[in-house]
Amino acid sequence: MSKPRTDVQALVSEAEWEQRVNLAACYRLVALFGWDDLIFTHISARVPGPEHHFLINPYGLMFSEITASGLVKVDLEGKKVMDSPYEINPAGFTIHSAIHAAREDAQCVLHVHSVNGVAVSAQARGVLPISQHSIFVLSSLAYHDYEGVALNQDEKPRLVRDLGDKRFLMLRNHGLLTVGESVSEAFVAMYFFETSCMMQVRAQAGGELTLISPHIVEGAQLQWQQVTKGAGGGLAWPALLRKVDRIDPGFRS
Repeated sequence: MSKPRTDVQALVSEAEWEQRVNLAACYRLVALFGWDDLIFTHISARVPGPEHHFLINPYGLMFSEITASGLVKVDLEGKKVMDSPYEINPAGFTIHSAIHAAREDAQCVLHVHSVNGVAVSAQARGVLPISQHSIFVLSSLAYHDYEGVALNQDEKPRLVRDLGDKRFLMLRNHGLLTVGESVSEAFVAMYFFETSCMMQVRAQAGGELTLISPHIVEGAQLQWQQVTKGAGGGLAWPALLRKVDRIDPGFRS
């Protein structure tokens, strides 16, 4: 596969470049946390500006290889709007394009096939209120039934309907999805989502579970805002960027 253009930064706005750097870091972090699935699944982010353009991964690269320059810029149809040696997986953009088109606040859509997430997505009761992490998820969680590999455009309205205004979406028998007003918000949300699933799978291997009161779950949205500094990862994201920089700052290229 060809190498990405090296002059992309000179061709885009400062705001777009910052979005590219954050999105590339997000891909690297998903790989670092072990949520990736070879070259499959996607994280998309809206390009700042009036156009409905989006950034997504080059199809065929591992998430640990993603760079800011290598991200592909596409429109809502998944068609490239900027020269790139890379292609994208059009089928993979089906879910993302539906949510970006329906939700103005969906600046970033993060979808993974994490092992724990898929395991819980196959459970009839889904996410259970058994951990502090889970109450944040449950306070803004929706479910979407499995309809096969996301190739059918007809699925889009049902996906949008099921998500509604929620932050977390469990795709039954498929995986996890988060929506954020920023890349950092989507990533921090996914951390809580996947961690809740991991804790649940491990707890289910033991004895009888103790469930958290619905009253506590109802008040978790306000607590989420406080814990995550406005739900945008205001505290966690800078630390996560420092972590990626220590491991391999090449994502910024």
